[in-house]
Amino acid sequence: MAKGVVAIVGSPNVGKSTIFNRIIGERHAIVDDAPGITRDRLYGQCEWFGHSFSLIDTGGIEITNRPFQEQIRIQAEIAIEEADIILFVADGRLGVTTDDRIITNILRKANKPIIFAVNKIDDATHISYAHEFYELGLGEPHIVSGEHGIGIGDILNEIVKLLPKGKEEPKEEQITFSIIGRPNVGKSSLTNALLNQERVIVSDISGTTRDSIDTPFKRNNQSYLVIDTAGLKKRGKIYEAIDKYSALRALKAIERSEIVLLVLDGEQGVVEQDKRVIQYATELHKAIIIVVNKWDVVEKDTNTMSGFVKMIRDEYRFLDYAPICFVSALKKQRIDILFDTLDMVHKAYYTRIKTSSLNRVIQDAQLMNEAPNFNGGRLKILYASQVSVAPPTIVLFVNDPNFMHFSYERYIENRLRETFNFEGTPIRIILKKRESTIK
Repeated sequence: MAKGVVAIVGSPNVGKSTIFNRIIGERHAIVDDAPGITRDRLYGQCEWFGHSFSLIDTGGIEITNRPFQEQIRIQAEIAIEEADIILFVADGRLGVTTDDRIITNILRKANKPIIFAVNKIDDATHISYAHEFYELGLGEPHIVSGEHGIGIGDILNEIVKLLPKGKEEPKEEQITFSIIGRPNVGKSSLTNALLNQERVIVSDISGTTRDSIDTPFKRNNQSYLVIDTAGLKKRGKIYEAIDKYSALRALKAIERSEIVLLVLDGEQGVVEQDKRVIQYATELHKAIIIVVNKWDVVEKDTNTMSGFVKMIRDEYRFLDYAPICFVSALKKQRIDILFDTLDMVHKAYYTRIKTSSLNRVIQDAQLMNEAPNFNGGRLKILYASQVSVAPPTIVLFVNDPNFMHFSYERYIENRLRETFNFEGTPIRIILKKRESTIK
């Protein structure tokens, strides 16, 4: 199977994201009629008749002086540099524009294989619109409609022909984590610090990152995938449809993660909105690390860090298992500690305990502290078995699940955490009634 990278480039609002979504088979990129919606690079994995490749959607390149335009241009140029093949998309209804000519010149300098597509040709009466694009000297254009799927198969066939030859590298164990939090807490800066490069656009303007952005990378022979997400806003403050898409995208990023990094602003402390943000991750049983960013600008004394930890623990009583890392993304301080914590939490998330060891801890816990009478009876845990990992899931076979008080379940969980390495990961406990037991 071949493997390669294809970058989609073009001026704003020509339908790049629609074609991106059509090729990868899902609504991953945000699609909107407003120009400049896609700012960063978006990655997707594709397969066509046994050939796989990565697809990159980019922000539009244009000469108009719009906000973020210089950064968009830089991101597109990085995508072109990364790509093995360029899919250049133009708007068939607009005809050849100055932006198209500028992009053509950029692509010529890249010296990469180019597939030229004229989009928004929705029916036969519009085919003549594509003729004037021959003047760009890119050969015969592919006539497509991303919205209706016309011509997409032909583009994919052409991509397969141009993919680099060679065997696909075997997949390695990969730690997948997402970075979530309120807008403007430094999520994109943290992503750049982890990657040690300017991978995503960073701005002081709240809400710069609108899409979730996947980036695979390696460190010390360990493979990672970081998902940078748009900041989740309060419901009452989501005015634009685009922000609603971004919130949904952040939820999807959490779903695809093993570990969630909740980023807090060290200057602002914990606010109510942070609790709502992390609730999604806890409901999905994800491993969690709390990251306090901007620690370099916080005025400190000998008790500042311990005081901040106490405040977090008081506010997040349900996250007492989550480690807390204090970092400065801007100055790349304590990033090594964060990586060490990621590795530790990932190991805990996949921890599997021997059945004999698990039952010994459970039985010792009952001897030390017998379950209280609750709902007309006293709970007896007869046997325990771990049935899965990610997160560690333990089934307790009991005389009657209705006798389990939440405080005793918490006690059992704490005993497990004291004995085994479960830092950063939730533990799922499932109660099942053991039939034909002696009471």
